[in-house]
Amino acid sequence: MSDDLRNLVLALAALVIGAAAGWFLRSWVWRRRLDRKQRFFGLPKESECLLVVPRDPGVRGWSLARHDAFALLELAAVIKECGAHAEVLAHDTAWQGFGARTEFCIGGPAANLRLAAHLRSMLPGLEINTDTASGPDQGAITVGGDTYRLEKGAVEYVLLARLASAGDTGNDRPVFLSSGQRGIANQAAVRYLARHHVRLARKYGVDGTFCLLLRVVNSQAYGSDVVELVADVTKAATGTPKIRSQRDRSPAT
Repeated sequence: MSDDLRNLVLALAALVIGAAAGWFLRSWVWRRRLDRKQRFFGLPKESECLLVVPRDPGVRGWSLARHDAFALLELAAVIKECGAHAEVLAHDTAWQGFGARTEFCIGGPAANLRLAAHLRSMLPGLEINTDTASGPDQGAITVGGDTYRLEKGAVEYVLLARLASAGDTGNDRPVFLSSGQRGIANQAAVRYLARHHVRLARKYGVDGTFCLLLRVVNSQAYGSDVVELVADVTKAATGTPKIRSQRDRSPAT
């Protein structure tokens, strides 16, 4: 074999080995990212999850409100990428415990009774005004002694939580809550979760618990796209309720 032919063979072999190593590295990185995503969402391949939503009060029968449907579409992409399967249930038909399957519970406590139960049992430090009468405190969220009020179309708040199950039962799948002052705020929170799950997993761990207060800004112009993190209220929300202070926080702050 001539030197030129030998050099050509060696060069081709190096290219093949380099391509194989690059493919292997990319596959390993992709697999590792997918594994962390599956662990964070509690969605291993071929697993099942629950999507619990309120019924649309303006429609007869079993129907979803517009923004709740959009929120489910955001979650559908996450569930599909994880290789899992979803079951959609109305809030008043999800009569089962939690932890056996990952659960995404969407809607305010006035419209979603299961979410209201989760808030009472797992986030006792929160207070959400469920009065249906129109007024300045309608839908207001109080946590850590501060109150966050709704200003429709301008400022809307939503709580986004990941609650890890505890105990020795083996039921350790998380519950995700999106409790917003309006439907568009729930859609914004679910989108925030889907977009920022890597950063959230890095900060709180793939098995961690957190409760975040988010603010949707000028939804009448920007829809659900402009979302700001107001505060991490995990400690206050999971602790003993505080006596409501006189220093309420207005929507502008």
